[in-house]
Amino acid sequence: MFEQIQGLPIHVLVVHAVVVLVPLLALLAVAFVAVPRWRRRLDWAVGILAVIAPVTAWVAVESGEALTDALVARGFQGPVLDQIFEHSRYGDILFRLVLPLGIVALLLLAVTSGHPRVPKLPALVTPILSVAVVALAIASLVYVVLTGHSGAETVWGTTL
Repeated sequence: MFEQIQGLPIHVLVVHAVVVLVPLLALLAVAFVAVPRWRRRLDWAVGILAVIAPVTAWVAVESGEALTDALVARGFQGPVLDQIFEHSRYGDILFRLVLPLGIVALLLLAVTSGHPRVPKLPALVTPILSVAVVALAIASLVYVVLTGHSGAETVWGTTL
């Protein structure tokens, strides 16, 4: 399921979505926290990205594993395989950061929505969720860069 689309590895296609959507989620979620007057304008975008970004990161991890398995089956070995495994580790960590970022961002949206069905919570909940969103957003941005750089270095490092 995660191997190919029209003869191309899914991984090389979906990583472009991750490189765009994860930073967009991180930046808009931080803006949501930092500028309360923008919340009504950002809430829909943060909500959509909080769902889509982790899904694309998960598809990237799964398709990357399928691509790695295919490369190993073809006889890839040595330093390039070590680079692929390093890239894979970064990707796993990125997914483990983006998923909680999405969840915490959705919780923050709910808490700050003012909707009558949202129960009255202690005053510390919003600041705690806000700090968690900012910390996870920063970590996600760092790991998008590390993952993308290691993948690009593996593919293009000796080409040019």
